[in-house]
Amino acid sequence: MDRIDELILRILSRDGRISNITLAAQVGLSASACLRRVQELERSGIIKGYRAVLDAVQLGHGFTAYVGVGLSNHGSAALDAFERAMRRAPEVRELHNTTGTIEYLMRIECTDLAAYQHFHREVLGAQPMVSAITTYVIMGSPKDERA
Repeated sequence: MDRIDELILRILSRDGRISNITLAAQVGLSASACLRRVQELERSGIIKGYRAVLDAVQLGHGFTAYVGVGLSNHGSAALDAFERAMRRAPEVRELHNTTGTIEYLMRIECTDLAAYQHFHREVLGAQPMVSAITTYVIMGSPKDERA
């Protein structure tokens, strides 16, 4: 990877739908050279895919929270069971295994507080290995570069 590849990645991470001609102009390459570089970045797995960034509020998911989860059982069977259960839950938009005082950090999207309360009690709280739940409700996101 060189400076041009890094610039291509920075531009694509902001706008994955940019045309190859526009991208090439912004990085100072011919369209064919730019396309070859993008294809190589895709082939090598550096670019894993392209996504649409959705507006959660317009989709009816007006409640967003980050939730820290501690487990009482740290065996692989318990971890696998927890991960399977969270993968099935549509409210769980991100699930990250972490180090430190908790095992997982999740981003949850629900319609409202009542829907989160249901998820908290009936889905998350129903997992026998869960020993601690800490919820951080998102009040605003002045910077969010997730794609």
